[in-house]
Amino acid sequence: MTAIASLVVARATIDDLPGIVAVYGDDEVGGAGDAWSEENRPAYERGFHAIAASPAVELYVARHEGAVVGTIQVLFSPHIGGHGGLRCILESVFVSAAARGQGVGAAMLAVAEERARARGATLITLSSDARRVNAHRFYEQHGYAKTSVAFKKRLAR
Repeated sequence: MTAIASLVVARATIDDLPGIVAVYGDDEVGGAGDAWSEENRPAYERGFHAIAASPAVELYVARHEGAVVGTIQVLFSPHIGGHGGLRCILESVFVSAAARGQGVGAAMLAVAEERARARGATLITLSSDARRVNAHRFYEQHGYAKTSVAFKKRLAR
């Protein structure tokens, strides 16, 4: 792994939206047809503003030379189980194809884990598409264990 010099992981801003959408669109496995355009810009902006307004959600980007090369969404959920502990759920962990294997994912996980500890979370969970074998190895190398099976159901809009 060759680390990208001058990589910065920080809270996302509205100006990062085109880059975030580009990273999502760069995903060959879970891509949901994400592509930035003036037509769909309002939908992405609504989503961003909802995330920014929620005290339970933090959206981060990894930037290299000002360009978004990765993104991670960090959610916090109060829970009864685990003696009422706060859970941290990682969502939308994406690294652009050109930046994979260069430490971007590791840097984003480190920030997410730091935020989880700072907020008092007792558990971090994430789910990953079953086809992402390389991602699964990456998560295991960073201390995550396969412990469950995730299920999804798409709802009509």
